Order: sequence, then structure tokens, then C-alpha cells
Amino acid sequence: MIVRDLNLLRQTDKLVSTKGWDSTRMLLAGDEMGFSFHITRIFAGTEHQFHYKHHLESVYCVDGTGEIEDLATGEVHPIRPGVMYALDKHDKHRLKADTELVMACCFNPPVTGQEVHREDGSYAPAPEKTAAE
Repeated sequence: MIVRDLNLLRQTDKLVSTKGWDSTRMLLAGDEMGFSFHITRIFAGTEHQFHYKHHLESVYCVDGTGEIEDLATGEVHPIRPGVMYALDKHDKHRLKADTELVMACCFNPPVTGQEVHREDGSYAPAPEKTAAE
């Protein structure tokens, strides 16, 4: 059983911060659950473009308001508590936070811990496991 406290993790290297957002990595690839789980805060008044070419992601809004735009179709969806979206086609998207968004996020394959977005809005591919692993 794995039990972790968000507030304690925010005081460690499990809190990854960049301009406009931070993410507390609560479960990582090394936990061998098959996915990673993060609590991410998108700061009020910010806008971000992401494109997870190598990962699938599901996101559940816990708090805050904003919107997500599918950049392939132009469709815009409101984000508010209780709304979930899943990037099931590696969807290139824009996320806008009107107020601070608090999001619970799952990634498959799991991230290792210190990933930040590359210039194209993606994370690097997950490392390949060797036969010895």
C-alpha cells in the first residue's frame, strides 16, 4: 500500500514548478502502478499549449474555472469542478485558467518525476524498460 500526503510532498522535489503552473507528482513510474498521478495547479490568468505526443492523460477539475480548446477542431469546453477530460488521441490543446485550476491528473505511460514540457508542449517519451527490469 502506498500512502502519501499532498501537503508534505509539496515540500519535496516531488513539486515541479514552472512558469504558470506547478505539479505535485504523487505516484511515479518507479511506484510500478502503470500510471502516474499528479495534482496540478494552473495559475489564474495563464494560458498554456500542451501536446502529449507520447502520453495519454486524463484530468479531473477539483477547483477553479477555465477552458480547454482542442487545437485540431477549435472546440472549446468550459472547465469547472466536476469536469473531466481525457486526451485519448494525444490531442494538441490550449488550457486557460480564469481562476486557479486545481486538477487531478493521470498519465500513461507514467512519468518519472522531473519532466517539464518541451518546446512543442510534450514530455519526452518514457524510457524503454530492459529485459532485466
